[in-house]
Amino acid sequence: MSSANTQGRGEAWLAALTRNAARRPGYPATVQVADAELAGQPARFIAVVPDPTNAYPRVRDGEVGLLEGWSLARAVHEIVQADRGAAIKRPIVAIVDTPSQAYGRREEAFGIHQSLAGAADAYATARLQGHPVIALLVGRAMSGAFLAHGYQANRLIALSDAGVQVHAMGKQAAARITMRSVEDLESFAATVPPMAYDIGNYATLGLLCKRVSVNHAALPDEADLDTVHGALQAALTDIQADPQRDLRSRLGGENRQASSRVREVLAHQWQD
Repeated sequence: MSSANTQGRGEAWLAALTRNAARRPGYPATVQVADAELAGQPARFIAVVPDPTNAYPRVRDGEVGLLEGWSLARAVHEIVQADRGAAIKRPIVAIVDTPSQAYGRREEAFGIHQSLAGAADAYATARLQGHPVIALLVGRAMSGAFLAHGYQANRLIALSDAGVQVHAMGKQAAARITMRSVEDLESFAATVPPMAYDIGNYATLGLLCKRVSVNHAALPDEADLDTVHGALQAALTDIQADPQRDLRSRLGGENRQASSRVREVLAHQWQD
């Protein structure tokens, strides 16, 4: 296992998976877009990365802010528009290492809710239009950032590593909101899986299609790349063989039985 430090993982995996393909021009430094092959066909890879000198201080550690949300939407819609009417739609791979959305007065004043909603809508639109969308979780996948970048994918793949964490908010923020200590939250997580941050507990919710073990999660080697490429190719094949474009495949987790039951009852009542 690598350390839990996730700084720069998104950029490292984007570069490795695309063999350092040229980045698409016209995007902010925090949003890297590259076109490369996946399973022998063209694909688009997208990552949000840190920018220590960014004019928006709240996105300097890789958060998803105003420009990031709109830029993600643009990167996805470019592919949707270009492939409109094509028999085979290009896959889109969202490489996820995002500590949170950008919290700030400027962000709120200028409509970060619209920006992130635009990104989520773009990914959902691509999925519904027949583009295979895969999210690869290589680091943190937190709060609105994950909702905007990756969560709308047909399939979610995560590295099985301590540095991969998923939650609605960071521990410090959750502690403030619930008026508890971080230690209290961690004790809850031991018995309440949805409260936990680690990828093992997240997997019990049924949202992941696969967890992948690698030797170097922060800086992949060739063996790691082979492993992850294999997982991406398997996910792509699975998506292409599945006529459903919705997210119903996520309802089978051992800790989502109540969610499945509620949906069954609602569907029955609707039909009646």
